Amino acid sequence: MAHKIIRNWHVAPGTAPTDFDKRVLGFQNRGELVPKRELIKTPEQIEGIRRSGVVAIPAPLNYEGFPKSVCTSINEVVCHGIPSEDDILEEGDIINVDVSTILDGYYSDASRMFVIGQTTPEKEKLVRVAKECLEIGAEAAKPWGFVGDIGKAISRHAHKNGFGVVRALCGHGVGLEFHEEPEVDHYNTHRKGMLLVPGMVFTIEPMINMGTWEVFIDEEDGWTVVTEDELPSAQWEHTFLMTEHGLEILTH
Repeated sequence: MAHKIIRNWHVAPGTAPTDFDKRVLGFQNRGELVPKRELIKTPEQIEGIRRSGVVAIPAPLNYEGFPKSVCTSINEVVCHGIPSEDDILEEGDIINVDVSTILDGYYSDASRMFVIGQTTPEKEKLVRVAKECLEIGAEAAKPWGFVGDIGKAISRHAHKNGFGVVRALCGHGVGLEFHEEPEVDHYNTHRKGMLLVPGMVFTIEPMINMGTWEVFIDEEDGWTVVTEDELPSAQWEHTFLMTEHGLEILTH
């Protein structure tokens, strides 16, 4: 049976295709999944996204009912932790603070890990390797490469260090909306995924677990994602712009 080609990329009737169009169409005609044209950001849009990563209003507040302005995920909480006065940080805790912002209609997304005082060598390694996974995933993302290259590189490094990679959540396109295409899996799906084209903006945000990759959602709040074995998890995230030379970080 012939492979079905998803024709995301179109050239307006009566318009001569540019060299950029021809390059994308070449991949599409070979059956690869290519981005829709609206995922390619203009220089003005890229500048707007860059500004939103510096100062803005919080994007998570009331997003699909989320009750707070940031996500704070402590120890075994993988992501989407809800800030609470009842959660008192203690010596040795690790915490991810995930900040998503909007400015003039443009979105950006980033998160960082923090260690409270002195922690265990095992937690220190987890936090370090999670950051390395972000960096290695970014290095693997090449213009005219594929999304699947990112998860393949991340999972190789995480597994080499004895850690699990969360599969139920992923990175995503961002910029004109909070969440856009493509989905950026952080584990090896053994699929190419979408073509990475200069002008695309997306997050890489690997969630690395000390134990199993499996997670569950807290039934009480419907948001907090926790490791199945309740061992610690760590995550780092940036919003990236794909250029002709590789990724540029937009959320320093």
